[in-house]
Amino acid sequence: MAVDPRPEHGIYVYAFVRDGMPSPAADGVGGAAVRLVPAGDLAAAVSDAPAGLRARRRDLMAHQNVLGELAAAGPVLPMRFGVIAADEPAVHEGLMTRHAECVEQLAALEGRTEMNVKGSVVPDSFDDLVRSDTRLRALALKARRSPDYQTNVELGEAIAAGVRRRAERAAEDVLARLGALAERTAGADLAGDTVLNMSYLIPADAVPEFSAAVTEAARRHQGHLALSLTGPLPCYSFVTDDAVPARA
Repeated sequence: MAVDPRPEHGIYVYAFVRDGMPSPAADGVGGAAVRLVPAGDLAAAVSDAPAGLRARRRDLMAHQNVLGELAAAGPVLPMRFGVIAADEPAVHEGLMTRHAECVEQLAALEGRTEMNVKGSVVPDSFDDLVRSDTRLRALALKARRSPDYQTNVELGEAIAAGVRRRAERAAEDVLARLGALAERTAGADLAGDTVLNMSYLIPADAVPEFSAAVTEAARRHQGHLALSLTGPLPCYSFVTDDAVPARA
């Protein structure tokens, strides 16, 4: 049965791949079947977009599962969740327009994967900080002897700033050590207690070595910096995903 190239709610785009890759068996967002739209020696993995698409967990997981299946078969230029084109001709045109760039990016990602490392402040490290900082010890002593609102506020702010500075110094060490293991890095915005959020492009066969380095860094800076590792991931941070014209 022929697929309608102009479905009612547009075409959901997952990724660009090399032509000849098998269509993923995993269900796409909204439970739709995933298919490949060829464009020369490239192809786009797409499905019919569901009505009222939102970032619900089941659809986020479906998007990720499709990308994971594609990545297991070869290099992938992943789209972020929610990329919708008007129709298949728009997808084909966008991919052909940036054909050379996409071919180059796929070659650069051959045999590679993305690992993401986040680091956050450890809030209960202030006791050690107070012991090692003369000014903080003086403030803490003042707060105990003459407790008042302003002194407590000053002490709290000073401790929070000191804990964060210590975590940031630890993060700098982690960045230097892990950066030496990566071919490329890409930083993301920091918010709240997060002082490190970096993605690393590494050879797929180097994942065990990289994971061991993160474990060692976490041990070295325990009590000051809490590290988390996510991956292997599709290489979101090392591609551009604007080849598909957004649906008006």
